Amino acid sequence: MKHAILLQILARRDQDTPLTVLDTHAGTGLYDLHGEAAQRSGETALGVGRLMADPAAPVAFAPLIAAVQNANPHGGLRWYPGSPHLIRNALRAGDTYLGCELRADDHALLAQAAGSSTGRAGPKAQFLHRDGYLEAKAQIEGTAGPRLLLIDPPFERGDEYSAVLEILSRMRARPDIAAAVWTPIKDLQTFDRFLMGVADAGHPSAVAAEVRLRPLDNPLKLNGCALILVNTPDVAKAASAICAWTARAAGGPGAMGQVCDLHGRPLIKL
Repeated sequence: MKHAILLQILARRDQDTPLTVLDTHAGTGLYDLHGEAAQRSGETALGVGRLMADPAAPVAFAPLIAAVQNANPHGGLRWYPGSPHLIRNALRAGDTYLGCELRADDHALLAQAAGSSTGRAGPKAQFLHRDGYLEAKAQIEGTAGPRLLLIDPPFERGDEYSAVLEILSRMRARPDIAAAVWTPIKDLQTFDRFLMGVADAGHPSAVAAEVRLRPLDNPLKLNGCALILVNTPDVAKAASAICAWTARAAGGPGAMGQVCDLHGRPLIKL
């Protein structure tokens, strides 16, 4: 869901102005779906495996499907391209990609995987062993020109929500900066409190693309996720189709996917 919507945002950007994309938590860049961690989680079969096997998937998934196919030139489904690959291959010459990864082992893998992107003339790229939150603040306060912040933290630290909200608050003075923020949905209270914080940041264009896979009755489980879109191009129709398909394909009884304003009102009815 996250990556499909991200590619829709990049496809609708202003084509006449160079863009800088900051990936605050870039990870390793390329993921082995045959690896132990992927096999243990079962996410491949539940997510991208079902997507690649569904000829009737919404057209909004087409850029992501193409990117996964390009990452597996010999067919099959062995490799999944993370956000560093997806973003760099969606940008143009003259654009800039900044990928932050604070974990030393993941940063080393990120730099290694960077060389396996497509060989076409592409954007400038830097892979920074740096705190993505600090870099986001630096981009807001010390740079000029359009920027997209992909804020995709693991939410392992107790201050992740407040760190994200601080960045969104600082963005008020920079309408040329957009953000896409991934967040888990475990319980309704935490999610609603976060949406209220986003609303308090004062961005009238902010919306939430949500996928809920199961009832929110166990806060210890990842019951869904959301992508909060601030100042991005209007991708509500495509994002609604993406969220609805994901809920149907991966969810259980009561699953739902939609794009809402920050008060929970759906923007698109499918």
